[in-house]
Amino acid sequence: MRRVSNALLFWPVIVVVAVLDIVTKAIAVRALVPQRVPHEVLGNAVRFTLVYNPGAAFGLHLGPWSRWIFTILTIVALVILGRLYLQTLQGDRPRVLALALVCAGAIGNLIDRLRSDMGVVDFLDVGIGATRWPTFNIADMAVSTGAILLAWVLWQEDLAAARADALVGRADGPTPDAGKLV
Repeated sequence: MRRVSNALLFWPVIVVVAVLDIVTKAIAVRALVPQRVPHEVLGNAVRFTLVYNPGAAFGLHLGPWSRWIFTILTIVALVILGRLYLQTLQGDRPRVLALALVCAGAIGNLIDRLRSDMGVVDFLDVGIGATRWPTFNIADMAVSTGAILLAWVLWQEDLAAARADALVGRADGPTPDAGKLV
């Protein structure tokens, strides 16, 4: 039952985000040629600019093997995220959503890495004037949002565990050394 309840959120989020990422990237590749030519959407603040990123987030590049190194790292990350999902309690929607978003984004960018040696398709370009955020895509937004949500969820779990430990400590009474000065 646990997996079925969580699966009703997890799998649809992965499918919707991954498909949205794939479709928007395909549109960007067809409509935004040539590369690196900005197309204003909301003035200079929001533009569509086609860029291929052979590395990882923020242009991190590890030379000619970047594609395969980041492919392997993504697969390892997906295995870890899958284990976290399997350990998630029934009905823990924030944690399930966070894991689904990170997985969906990782899958979207993994598909790009496997499909083309040019790199991951990025096209969302925001900033003011020459001060720009690195160009990104739907998968990047999903990974970032999911990672922030997952960090918050795990932090809340740690706080709850610390509170529980503190209550257990008080229930056991004072320790034999309590009150002694060291």
